[in-house]
Amino acid sequence: MTTLRDFQAEIQQAQSRALTKQRAQGATVETNVDWRSADRATTSAGGSLQSQTVDATSSVEEDDILNFLLGGDYESARNSLASLLTRQRGEYIFRIGVRSPTSTLFSGEPLDNASGWTGVSLTEDHIGNAILGVEKVVEEIGAKVSVLFRAGGLHPRAAILLRLPPLDIALTPEVRCAVVGNVDSGKSTTLGVLTRGTLDDGRGRARVALFRHKHELETGRTSSVGMEILGFTVSGIPVLPGRIEGQGPGTVRIDRLGWEDIAAQSAKIISFSDLAGHERYLKTTLYGLTSGAPSCVILMVGGNAGFIGMSKEHLAITLALNVPVIVCVTKIDMTPPNVLSETLKQVTKVLKSPGCRKTPVLVKSTEIVIELAQVFAQNKICPIFKLSNVTGEGLDYLRTFLNLLPPSEHDSEAFAVDQPLEYSITEVWSVPYVGTVVNGILNNGRVKTGDAILFGPDANGHFQSTVIRSMQRKRADVFSAEAGQCVSLALKRVKRVSVRKGMVIVHKSDAPPGATRRFEGQVLVLYHNTTMQPNYQAMLHCGAVRQTVRIVSLDHPQGVLRTGDRATVEFEFISRPEFIKVGMKLLFREGKTKGLGVITRLLG
Repeated sequence: MTTLRDFQAEIQQAQSRALTKQRAQGATVETNVDWRSADRATTSAGGSLQSQTVDATSSVEEDDILNFLLGGDYESARNSLASLLTRQRGEYIFRIGVRSPTSTLFSGEPLDNASGWTGVSLTEDHIGNAILGVEKVVEEIGAKVSVLFRAGGLHPRAAILLRLPPLDIALTPEVRCAVVGNVDSGKSTTLGVLTRGTLDDGRGRARVALFRHKHELETGRTSSVGMEILGFTVSGIPVLPGRIEGQGPGTVRIDRLGWEDIAAQSAKIISFSDLAGHERYLKTTLYGLTSGAPSCVILMVGGNAGFIGMSKEHLAITLALNVPVIVCVTKIDMTPPNVLSETLKQVTKVLKSPGCRKTPVLVKSTEIVIELAQVFAQNKICPIFKLSNVTGEGLDYLRTFLNLLPPSEHDSEAFAVDQPLEYSITEVWSVPYVGTVVNGILNNGRVKTGDAILFGPDANGHFQSTVIRSMQRKRADVFSAEAGQCVSLALKRVKRVSVRKGMVIVHKSDAPPGATRRFEGQVLVLYHNTTMQPNYQAMLHCGAVRQTVRIVSLDHPQGVLRTGDRATVEFEFISRPEFIKVGMKLLFREGKTKGLGVITRLLG
């Protein structure tokens, strides 16, 4: 029987082969490549959550820069720091002094007598002088310094964040995070506290501003994909609304801060997708996970309730999609210590189980946060944060962690600027005095206002032409966007009914892309209580595409599929053709049935 881990490895290989072939074909079409796309094409996914590794060359440069600073050679230090920041795309964690052994640090054991320390040992005075020298030098190149962590004792050390301000909102780096978990686990409340800056009253006051529908206010349960953003300044300070004293005694009014204001003040933006926790809305949650292209998933677990219900379902889906996971145990202020301890044991046991094979690390210090933010994805580590939205405990660790996450658009394996335009539509609106507006993610290429484009496919598999009237990013006007970014486009003279979720936008050309009705894929049945056979129907999720499919044929020797079986299956869309590509990951479900796969061939 094929294991999930082995099948995921084969999916990644199939995706890599298909991506290489598609980019080789696209390179002959797209010739207008500027220095930014060339830089992204030649740089490995060093900024991506999936493949960022500790750069040994950067560590050597850190030592050289420290020697320049402590020796008084500020010009050489400035040139080296400017080169380092340019290669790291404007953001770098600079470590001064020795580095703690990560295995001992993550296990929570005392560090003083531990072995495995690396780096150059410096005194506390030398570390203080080095920080002052870095602040002086980076100010000359327009960057800012914020001290993340500093420790003395037997092993003096420090970590500082160097960050360049973005030239404009169009170039502000963004990290996309999906928030999932069981009903009443505190998803919306936690996001309300993180993005508004005010603590909860214990009755859900912080979540009210996040709800979009009347029934959500009445029941307190999210039923749609809610979007929230959290900005960080160049110095790493969260951009939060101001607090205004109210007229009554002890009352406080929160000043409103629009998305465009947050984007204007931010050097980095964290975009949250607040997904539904109720089983009734699982289809909506699945769509948010597959269409939003999140860099990581934040799984909320109520400390008082434990790891129950849809939390297990959401974790299983996240593991199937191979997205890094962060666990937040909430409501620790109202949970008895013995219950909280049992919940943490339960979470740890599930993460270590053969189905997950994650290494859980309980976050207890800022030093752990700094080390985890850069390596947790590729090392299959799962950070665990203990949070209280009433007392604020643990929230600073989570904010620091989010501030240090690598931007989503820096993943050059998933997003290519030097390829032809491909934009997936995930939301559609009709805005008064503007017209039809679509929201989505640029998978490839770049786009600007005034471009002639094609959108489709429609029910007949055809594409229609239009022009991009205007463009916004985080509700702020921009004039261009490139691969990996999430932007909204206003389409000229297009009716709302002509556009739907799952369509794509490409540049207008003589040969429009084709739509597919039938396709073939390698699938693994994760769970099914009986058997699957030809004519079986299920809901397929493939990127932004969400449609019912029918099994036309399968090549299993028994002619049917059961839990754990793997086969090559031919699918057919029931309603209309869709734009899909070889190498795209697919997830199909029907009730409790779940299957994972990859598209291997398009049949027309």
